Amino acid sequence: MTRCGLVAVLGAPNAGKSTLVNALVGQKVAIVSPKAQTTRARLMGIAIEGEAQILLVDTPGIFSPNRRLDRAMVKAAWEGAEDADRVVLVIDAAARVGARVEDMLHGVEERTEPKILVLNKVDIARKDDLLVLAARLSERLKPEAVFMVSATTGDGAPALKSHLAGAMAEGPWHFPEDQLTDVTDRMVAAELTREQLYHQLHAELPYASAVATEKWEDRKDGSTAIHQQILVERDSQKAIVVGKGGARLKAIGQAARAEIAEHLGRKVHLFLHVKVNPRWGEDRGLYEDIGLDWAD
Repeated sequence: MTRCGLVAVLGAPNAGKSTLVNALVGQKVAIVSPKAQTTRARLMGIAIEGEAQILLVDTPGIFSPNRRLDRAMVKAAWEGAEDADRVVLVIDAAARVGARVEDMLHGVEERTEPKILVLNKVDIARKDDLLVLAARLSERLKPEAVFMVSATTGDGAPALKSHLAGAMAEGPWHFPEDQLTDVTDRMVAAELTREQLYHQLHAELPYASAVATEKWEDRKDGSTAIHQQILVERDSQKAIVVGKGGARLKAIGQAARAEIAEHLGRKVHLFLHVKVNPRWGEDRGLYEDIGLDWAD
């Protein structure tokens, strides 16, 4: 008998949610970086375990929002938990439980969905602190299970995946067996380029930037031409993205093109240009492009 269910993956910024979703799916479906707030939109990774299809909703990190974009991200995170069969709460076990984590815990405590506590990054956490943290959070959240995981190495992920499979209700699968995500190729392409902004640029710049796919052309020779716009807020930021003689933009494009081509399984022609728009965060159309609802 087949099983299927929805699992919301929640946590504070940089807890490792996207890396965990990728580990459970067995393939990269969400972009990752060491920087907090990498995930902006809600996306679904589709994992298969035996007869179970597990629909993993990877959500933006939960924090106290200020900008409209931040409010939209946090709204997407909480909405991702609606109607979930299970809530997986990811905690960075290598970091202290600070104000951001406390804010998120207060919100999760009030939810009625069955909770699973995942202490992530146990490979770099202090071993003596793990059991204390697990006991303290278990007493507070009353989870049905606790897992100690390293999403980066994959340790502990199979046990978590097996538990989730057993928790899914009997019913038909919602997606074909070979589908790994519900995100369109157009959105994935923009996300993979944005990932390179996080990897290659100054720590603060990615938060002031966005990537939108403007044009998509599947050519007769089997290749795909993609035109993307990188939006920044100031001329000085554009200079950083472009780099001396265009070298940085070229490096971003080369790396992103390779990732997009691997995702699509065909040759890709990627054309990037940078536009300065101090108010891109107030553009309703852009929110739709990056998979977020407008937040008042």
